[in-house]
Amino acid sequence: MQIGMRQQASLGQRQARSSAVVKGTVGRLDSVRCYAAETPVPSSAILVIGGTGTLGRQVVRRALDEGYTVRCIVRPRMNPADFLREWGAQTVQADLMDPTSLPATMVGISAIIDCATARPEESTSKVDWEGKVALIQCAQAMGIKRYMFFSIFNCDKHPEVPLMNIKSCTEKFLAASSVPHTIMRLTGFHQAVIGNYAVPILEDKPVWGTTDSSRTAYIDTQDVARMAMAALRSEAAIGRTLMVSGTKAWTTQEVIELCEKLSNSNAKVKTVPTWLLRRARGVLRSLQWTQDASDRLAFAEVLATNETWSSSMDETYKLLGIEPSSVQDLEAYLQDYYSRILKKLKQVGATSDRTNFYV
Repeated sequence: MQIGMRQQASLGQRQARSSAVVKGTVGRLDSVRCYAAETPVPSSAILVIGGTGTLGRQVVRRALDEGYTVRCIVRPRMNPADFLREWGAQTVQADLMDPTSLPATMVGISAIIDCATARPEESTSKVDWEGKVALIQCAQAMGIKRYMFFSIFNCDKHPEVPLMNIKSCTEKFLAASSVPHTIMRLTGFHQAVIGNYAVPILEDKPVWGTTDSSRTAYIDTQDVARMAMAALRSEAAIGRTLMVSGTKAWTTQEVIELCEKLSNSNAKVKTVPTWLLRRARGVLRSLQWTQDASDRLAFAEVLATNETWSSSMDETYKLLGIEPSSVQDLEAYLQDYYSRILKKLKQVGATSDRTNFYV
């Protein structure tokens, strides 16, 4: 409880700093608003934050396919987001850690779809809290009509985990604003299973397991993107927090066994006891320069506490007009993935136990 209170106080201090930074750009906001007031804003013009990420790119693709005009915020980097422009999206350079770069990106924009989160090498508090506070404040000042925010399942039940606590606090901050919004709480993605289990098992490399019986209902990011666009079109979704999870919850061991069966391979499993995760986190927390690593390990610890990350989707399906049978389950997703990979291996004369085969 004390940990949660300390984090809340710390977040409050960061919020004050973020507010001060945004207030320092009032002149910039006023000039941009003045220009924006004279510019007609079509309802089909949306801004996607985090468009190069696992979920963000699927949102961009889906929005373009549905006829939306899509603008994406990208940061200057060695690997440019050329694929977004090739798809037909517009890109603008801005950074969540630089609030002064945000207002101009919202000129001529009706809705924001926020898929962004800190990368492993970045500070979660600076990107996911201070950056999002500034983003929401700018959206309110610019008169954005809709704001879609992706959060984490059960984030309000784990204040001891920094990322989940930040997501919960951001939900509250968004709800307290005057911006019409919809929040989607997600469990886990099919795509994460590919990198963590499917590919390593195919390459005969070790995979990590735990001794717990936690379950996660993974969902395809393409289905999440489809639901997000449906929520954007729905007036009934305004002000709602929607649960988004897959059709079946899986344990880590069940996922590994499924990958073994579909790839006709045997996994090299390295089991990590839950107590070791806790001890490792304790050591990292004692070292100032490894604080972010400790925070991420805390999230891993939650996933290893025998919880079930799954929720009934009946209300979400009904509200968004989604046919339940159209949502792909994990087994079908992995079956399709492995059938394509094994076909490629056969074409090059390799076997399923070939190592260093990247897709």
